[in-house]
Amino acid sequence: MDIIDKPREIRQGEELDAKAIEGFLKESIPGLTGDISIQQFPSGFSNLTYMLSVGDRNFVLRRPPFGRKAKSAHDMSREYRILNALKDVFPYAPRPVAYTEDTSIIGCPFYVMERIEGIILRKDLPEGLHFTPDEARQLCENLLDVQCELHSIDYKKVGLENFGKPEGYVKRQVEGWSERYRAAKTPDAPDFEDVMSWLHEKMPTDFRNPCIIHNDFKLDNVVLDPKNPLKIIGVLDWEMATIGDPIMDLGNSLAYWVQADDPPDVQAIRMMPTNIPGALTREELVARYAEKTGIAIDNFDFYLCFGLFRLAVIAQQIYYRYYHGQTKDERFKLLIIAVNVLEKSALSIIDKSRL
Repeated sequence: MDIIDKPREIRQGEELDAKAIEGFLKESIPGLTGDISIQQFPSGFSNLTYMLSVGDRNFVLRRPPFGRKAKSAHDMSREYRILNALKDVFPYAPRPVAYTEDTSIIGCPFYVMERIEGIILRKDLPEGLHFTPDEARQLCENLLDVQCELHSIDYKKVGLENFGKPEGYVKRQVEGWSERYRAAKTPDAPDFEDVMSWLHEKMPTDFRNPCIIHNDFKLDNVVLDPKNPLKIIGVLDWEMATIGDPIMDLGNSLAYWVQADDPPDVQAIRMMPTNIPGALTREELVARYAEKTGIAIDNFDFYLCFGLFRLAVIAQQIYYRYYHGQTKDERFKLLIIAVNVLEKSALSIIDKSRL
């Protein structure tokens, strides 16, 4: 059975001007010939992703979502810049081929990159794909090791010395995401005030060795080799990448990590098959990260709690667009449930924390 990730028909209201894009591509890529066809990758909740087929070549276009957007989010130039910087030092990054800020083409800035064809795991393993417990463990270790590899890159040597502001990073993250939540709160959303207060009180000092962080590094943002599904061949969705605290990056990753012994309400919002037999637990992943990097991690409660809160803000921002009729994507209707579960999980960490 074919388990390679494939695009589908474009969702209503998210269509693109094919002729305008075809003209842009042929001006940007020498020797490109043939008519264009466009489909949409249906997953993802933030930037929109389309497959462009021109002749015998396939590309991926990324553009911001329609509707209300967070002030600093969905910066296409940042995604394009970091992919350009990483293309020769991090083999998992898709190679970018074109970028434009000309809004006359499709109404917003966008960029185009080469497609990495492979398997992307969603909520459950696709029919026809199975991992033994040992294989599941190996996949988790491989995922963590790729994140460690990203964190080991010297960002100054690849021209990203001005890509982020590592000084005061944790403080800006806590304060910034708190502001975003309050701005996106709808009448049916929890207030999160106790969580935000605790995060402000317990935030650690800046990490001494900042690095490139993906900020959305998770199992469904990596591409697996169809010939060897334990092998990672791509890392996608770089819209939130910056220079900052690697433990914050790990915390954000593990906020998505639902393991087999998590309670039923948490299982209900699981987005990836991280609960299959043999999969590492969050505690095991933190221990492996510390072993691989030599970084002592003794206050992970803060980082995981922040990760859960940040994930709730992302979900709430998307739900805000649905609540106010700015998108018709029915997947967004249930995000308010996830926001409530994430608040409960964050409060549970706070209640048990030794910080």
